[in-house]
Amino acid sequence: MARNKDGLTKALAEIPAIREEFYANVYIPGTGQELNQSLERAGRVADFLEFAEVMVLDALERKESCGCHLREESQTEEHEAKRDDVHYSHVTVWEHRGVGQPPLLHQEPLEFEAVTPSQRSYK
Repeated sequence: MARNKDGLTKALAEIPAIREEFYANVYIPGTGQELNQSLERAGRVADFLEFAEVMVLDALERKESCGCHLREESQTEEHEAKRDDVHYSHVTVWEHRGVGQPPLLHQEPLEFEAVTPSQRSYK
């Protein structure tokens, strides 16, 4: 799986239009008097659209390669994922602040006591 800044920026720009189209055109048959699996499924799609936006935003924020998720701008000469432990040894959480509001980024640094992060080769 590879990603780059241009593709992620394009995806982030397209997601709001996809979400708007979904809400404008979603049809949920049934009534409120019974279990409605169509409503449940529509809710899942809505959740996935919100999650997609945060996931793309997070991928844009992380400018290094991470495991098998290759950031094309961050690879070795042999096209392996290149780590950047100086800038990315942290846990990231995004706080939802409401529709139309950008999420708030929270980071907590990681401290390694028993292991030392190192460059990996998947060849």
